[in-house]
Amino acid sequence: MTASEARPGALSLDTLLSPHRATVMGILNITPDSFSDGGRFVDPQIAIGHATRMIAEGADIIDIGAESTRPYGGMQPVTEEIERQRLQPVLGAVVALGRPVSIDTMKAAILDWALRQGAAIANDVWGLQRDPDMAHVVADHGVPAVVMHNRDKADPAIDIVDDMLRYFERTLAIADKAGIRREQLVIDPGIGFGKTPEQSVIAVAQLSRLKCFGLPILIGLSRKRFIASIVPSEPTQRLGGSIAGHLLAVQEGAAIVRTHDVYETVQALRVAEAIAKARTGSAT
Repeated sequence: MTASEARPGALSLDTLLSPHRATVMGILNITPDSFSDGGRFVDPQIAIGHATRMIAEGADIIDIGAESTRPYGGMQPVTEEIERQRLQPVLGAVVALGRPVSIDTMKAAILDWALRQGAAIANDVWGLQRDPDMAHVVADHGVPAVVMHNRDKADPAIDIVDDMLRYFERTLAIADKAGIRREQLVIDPGIGFGKTPEQSVIAVAQLSRLKCFGLPILIGLSRKRFIASIVPSEPTQRLGGSIAGHLLAVQEGAAIVRTHDVYETVQALRVAEAIAKARTGSAT
């Protein structure tokens, strides 16, 4: 299959995004070592039940990860075989629930397999810059792809937004060379990845600078460590900070919000949207 012969029926990014509200991506970690909920959903039936619940709560997309990408150590790299074994009993059942499924993986082979099983979106935390086959798999299937900014380690001396801009220029060049259609890409600033807590705050505050690429922006700061640098807290105690950050990111231009807490996030977004609409209406 080539880019010009992309999979019939491949999901179009346009169908996922609304000009009137943010799209919500619910996180399903089927790993024992994810930073926030590692081990809670390793049982396939519990994982499927959680996906079902997130859809009922308003998730537009379910993002499944079978290998932890936690940026602060403690993650255990897994083989392709183990990652596939974790996905096998869960992926098909979640796809059957009827919402688009995104695969959060760093391995092109896993992405290719998952897309053939019915997944509809690629989510690469290395922005097509780590696995050399990742861009080709995305192009061959013609699916939307989330490409995230990342660094091997944080450098507090750099201008993090300038670094992101250069990084995404490289990612887009890779995508163009592979034949990925530009309108199928979403950029993600990678909050918490290769950044100090202060740089994560700056990345959210200056999110609108990423609009220069003309692409939708995904924001995923749910339960992230930078929240605890502001108000000391454990991951499950960071709901308030997560919602505050997501609402401000949407104001700055984020089109997709990735969250562990779907119900609360959807509620916050809808209330903010209703207030904004009323404010606009009263001004006309």
